[in-house]
Amino acid sequence: MATKNVYESILKTLEKPGGGEFGKYYSLPALNDPRIDKLPYSIKILLESAIRNCDEFQVTQKDVEKIIDWENTSPKQVEIPFKPARVLLQDFTGVPAVVDLACMRDAMNRLGSDSNKINPLVPVDLVIDHSVQVDLARSDNAVQYNMELEFQRNKERFGFLKWGSNAFHNMLVVPPGSGIVHQVNLEYLGRVVFNTGGVLYPDSVVGTDSHTTMIDGLGVAGWGVGGIEAEATMLGQPMSMVLPGVVGFKLVGKLKDGVTATDLVLTVTQMLRKHGVVGKFVEFYGEGMSELSLADRATIANMSPEYGATMGFFPVDHVTLQYLKLTGRTDETVSMIESYLRANRMFVDYSEPQIERVYSAYLSLNLEDVEPCVSGPKRPHDRVPLKDMKADWHACLDNKVGFKGFAVPKECQSKEVEFSFKGTPAKIKHGDVVIAAITSCTNTSNPSVMLGAALVAKKACELGLEVKPWVKTSLAPGSGVVKKYLDKSGLQPYLNQLGFNIVGYGCTTCIGNSGDLDESVAAAIAENDVVAAAVLSGNRNFEGRVHPLTRANYLASPPLVVAYALAGTVNIDYDKEPIGTSKDGKDIFFRDIWPSNEEIADVVQSSVLPDMFRGTYQAITKGNPIWNELSVPSGTLYSWDPTSTYIHEPPYFKDMTMSPPGPHGVKNAYCLLNFGDSITTDHISPAGSIHKDSPAAKYLMERGVDRRDFNSYGSRRGNDEIMARGTFANIRIVNKHLKGEVGPKTVHVPSGEKLSVYEAAMKYKNDGHDTIILAGAEYGSGSSRDWAAKGPMLLGVKAVIAKSFERIHRSNLVGMGIIPLCFKAGEDAETLGLTGHERYNIDLPSSVSEIKPGQDVVVVTDNGKSFTCTARFDTEVELAYFDHGGILPYVIRNLINTKH
Repeated sequence: MATKNVYESILKTLEKPGGGEFGKYYSLPALNDPRIDKLPYSIKILLESAIRNCDEFQVTQKDVEKIIDWENTSPKQVEIPFKPARVLLQDFTGVPAVVDLACMRDAMNRLGSDSNKINPLVPVDLVIDHSVQVDLARSDNAVQYNMELEFQRNKERFGFLKWGSNAFHNMLVVPPGSGIVHQVNLEYLGRVVFNTGGVLYPDSVVGTDSHTTMIDGLGVAGWGVGGIEAEATMLGQPMSMVLPGVVGFKLVGKLKDGVTATDLVLTVTQMLRKHGVVGKFVEFYGEGMSELSLADRATIANMSPEYGATMGFFPVDHVTLQYLKLTGRTDETVSMIESYLRANRMFVDYSEPQIERVYSAYLSLNLEDVEPCVSGPKRPHDRVPLKDMKADWHACLDNKVGFKGFAVPKECQSKEVEFSFKGTPAKIKHGDVVIAAITSCTNTSNPSVMLGAALVAKKACELGLEVKPWVKTSLAPGSGVVKKYLDKSGLQPYLNQLGFNIVGYGCTTCIGNSGDLDESVAAAIAENDVVAAAVLSGNRNFEGRVHPLTRANYLASPPLVVAYALAGTVNIDYDKEPIGTSKDGKDIFFRDIWPSNEEIADVVQSSVLPDMFRGTYQAITKGNPIWNELSVPSGTLYSWDPTSTYIHEPPYFKDMTMSPPGPHGVKNAYCLLNFGDSITTDHISPAGSIHKDSPAAKYLMERGVDRRDFNSYGSRRGNDEIMARGTFANIRIVNKHLKGEVGPKTVHVPSGEKLSVYEAAMKYKNDGHDTIILAGAEYGSGSSRDWAAKGPMLLGVKAVIAKSFERIHRSNLVGMGIIPLCFKAGEDAETLGLTGHERYNIDLPSSVSEIKPGQDVVVVTDNGKSFTCTARFDTEVELAYFDHGGILPYVIRNLINTKH
């Protein structure tokens, strides 16, 4: 096995501008290959990684040549290995990752090997940010109250992560209350260029959250992967990926006054969804780049999963360097970053003539064409211009149930429901806003939209406008820096006056941690079937995600969130209808409270300062008193507590032997679930609240857990028993077996019984029956949620047959040993006449060497139907995972067999 790098001859020394050396680096210009200069910047990062890691074993010279020849090889779907510089986790995904690592250590121990081989070989940054619930809002005491509750509920999980940070090398844990993972990554963790052992190389990262792409705005190549793939990366395995096409997205012009970065990202999201960029990189360029702040770029990069791209990449330029200085990176660090990237021709200098890059496809957008907008009511790419919002809302009420429809009968559309709110008479109707949340790293990392929202609040307060007391308003910044600049600007009191008090630092409403609505409001909605609305500055608005009782959920900029909270309804035409009445009885319109771009720029300039970032992040790893008092066991092997409802040893490696089990087909399987299009990972494995009548709730109650202590599915991801019961438990899921009924149930085909999905799956499993899932297009879109693959595997699902898969989810299915099959173009369950009541046979060869990536597979049913599908094992490495029963058993066997 070769260990010496075959490209040592291009290892050059990088001189400091004032004398001395920064270190060594692998020089791309030293290859003297004219093809390299034309490569997209994002592909150059893959190339440098392949050259630096080329050992003729995990990475070969052939792999390097494939990347250099990207223009010719990328259309051919060639496979390359990629070794990212680091791995990023948040706590919802971090807990199961550390559970898996602890399990792998146990398995190594049981198989007589050195369990300490299970240790991260690349830096792992884990930010605890997903556990704060908005239990208390509209109060100056909200932050402390919510944090104390967060620690009460999650003490066991936090203690487990603290144990992990001690038990495993190379793992940094950022304690709760510090901010949102992607904002912390942008402002603090992102290195842009690494200097490890005297060798310089570009920062690159894979994260267990799909919005890891936010870091692409900083010129760091990063994207979301499943937790299981991230764990393999931590342990030194190269990621196997198809060399992607790159869509060049040219930006020209400048945003008009009153248009925000959020309006821009929702426009870009709709354009790219329409174009089709799944599995591709998008790289932004053009003279419009100079008009976009780094925070604006990060907002666009953040929403890559919503437009379907692997990355939305912004190469490093002067704007990046200015941001690095603003956020407290040292002059020495910034000088090293600029010197390295210039030397390796990976820096964009717009003052110099630009070399024409080659892209797989080209798009362009004039920034002057962007107009204020929102997206919803159920999908992030369903953009609605603000001027059309009222008409669109009425169409949604009329339309049949779907992504743009609620099917409310005409005669019921204007009904008002009377209720009593804390002793005061109140009314609610369709479209009324009950949640207004400034939340999510997508926007809270952007000072212009945050201070823009604060200016809207100031103008509204000065005019005497108020937000109705039953609207649950909240502000959850992605880092402590936001509080500092809001305080410095003097604008926070106006946000407080409207109920936008800070509730905590972390992911809140955007991931379903919105907390309960007031009981009177909840009852009025539930008992009268009111289509209530939430407006949030987040990146996802899939049904059932934000709150079980808000069926209409709109994504909007922070200033628009404040505006909709004041209006109290989404059923408004801002051009023609007043938003409220001033203290002297005058109608106040949207235009009266909307700040100009110049007003916003002035307050950003005077309020956002480098010392705020330095002060915040110098203190970040010291934790807070509650975290620091957590006592955790020592030792490198975890002592599992069988009674714990948070941390439980999963069965993945229980019966594992040193021999791979080989590929499996499917025999006489029943269809567990029959789905249409756009089943998201939120449908498959919800992260939000645990419904009182669910199998997971039953499991918790049987173990003495009170309903108020259920916490969320996301917080329980360290317990496989709960997560298996929570698989397909989304209350809004639509399963064709139920003939129109909505909810987490299915029909057990042999008996005809209607059961919870978990009960039906266990019945099949206990009777020795395999199961499969039928699905439409975009199966598994949304978050990079490994439990959306682990859960079905634990339920006994052997294959998923869909029209198409979202990239990360398909990879996760393979990683858990589930066969992903795609119907042929123009075919689906409906056109083939499949009802889901048949039994399915999928024959695969018994030797993995006889299976090829993307080969045809014939599916035969018990009623004589036969159809051909494409097996979506996309690379040879994925076939090796399948042969081993999944990626983690593959890694364990590899580590045991590795002698050095």
